[in-house]
Amino acid sequence: MSKVIDVYFDLGSPASYLAWTQLPGLADRNNATINWKPMLLGGVFKATGNQSPITIPAKGRYTAVDFNRFANAYGVQFELNPHFPINTLQLMRGATGYLHSPRFQDYLSTLFKALWVNKRNLNNPEVVSEVLTDAAFDPSEVLALCNSPEVKENLKQTTEEAVSRGVFGAPTCFVGREMFFGQDRLDWVEKALLSKE
Repeated sequence: MSKVIDVYFDLGSPASYLAWTQLPGLADRNNATINWKPMLLGGVFKATGNQSPITIPAKGRYTAVDFNRFANAYGVQFELNPHFPINTLQLMRGATGYLHSPRFQDYLSTLFKALWVNKRNLNNPEVVSEVLTDAAFDPSEVLALCNSPEVKENLKQTTEEAVSRGVFGAPTCFVGREMFFGQDRLDWVEKALLSKE
């Protein structure tokens, strides 16, 4: 039986970044494949009435501490971006455009690290262009992808699909019909994979 993890994520989500650092190893350990599903978290929030924890000061402060705990446990770098929240519409169109490209993971790595390690202000298009250029991406090529009607529609459809499956935040993983919200539920994702053996 093939084992698949559907992963709905948004680059502007620090929890998505933390999950991204762990999911490939988890999948390898369990002979599973990852079906990455770029979605627009802002669209999910609008559709579900949810909002970022940072909008509630006490919850935002706690969440920042918790993210650092997990980053330390995972042994990965993490810095809360002072420019958060980030408007990720163009970034996620780019992720959608590169989804089936050999450079998809390069794109994710470049932007996740720019946001959650180097604290770059990706609300600024000039900074985005600089970050992409430094990673050997052609910003004009990325922009052309972002402006593609097909890419725009695909991102919209994936976001609507996420909402239809019960997604309300990022990251959200599915193993079959079982849903697991949050990067702090990866142990349950792994248990679900083990139950498929």
